Amino acid sequence: MPVRLTKEEKIKILNADDVFGIMQKILLRENKINRKREHLWAIGLEPNNQIQFIELISMGSKTKTIVEPMEVFSFALQKKSDKIILVHNHPSGELEPSEGDKDVTDRLIQVGLIVDVPVVDHLIISVESFMSFAREGLLEELGRSLKYVPPYKLAARIKELAKAEGRKEEKLKLSKEMAKKLKIKGMTPEEISEVTGLPVAEIKKIRVPKKKG
Repeated sequence: MPVRLTKEEKIKILNADDVFGIMQKILLRENKINRKREHLWAIGLEPNNQIQFIELISMGSKTKTIVEPMEVFSFALQKKSDKIILVHNHPSGELEPSEGDKDVTDRLIQVGLIVDVPVVDHLIISVESFMSFAREGLLEELGRSLKYVPPYKLAARIKELAKAEGRKEEKLKLSKEMAKKLKIKGMTPEEISEVTGLPVAEIKKIRVPKKKG
């Protein structure tokens, strides 16, 4: 269900505090009975982070609400949103994310990547305060999870990691070869380190032919 916004509320989001400023007002609009139930909202953003829409996805009990990924992303896809922010409230006032909160976020991050509407933050709010998954580093941590990565995506990711590792090894090999040549020319380990990026300790281990005479 779309949340009606005034022109003044369709602001450009700069940080999580801006999101909370809007969502706190929306939560306080609810009557006290509904405020004691968990809500999940999706905020669609334009490329410049202007609020495009706020959609109430679901309303549950005091401790949980049901989340279906397609319900979260369907409106965003219709509106061609660039990205979304998730927001849900904890009626208890406790802002610590549960394992269920983390699991749902993990799943929605992966769905967002598939449909090309990335989740850029998830806020847990009360009427007085909030916590931000992005600000706490949880969003980045969950983004590295492989739990909900589809098999075909997982295979592609492993392949890309293997390529990156191969490039890394090749680069290291070339750096060592260059270091050896520079060492033969008489450059100090410190000078070679500046050129190649190799640690001085690693350069000192490189053996070179002894000069004759």
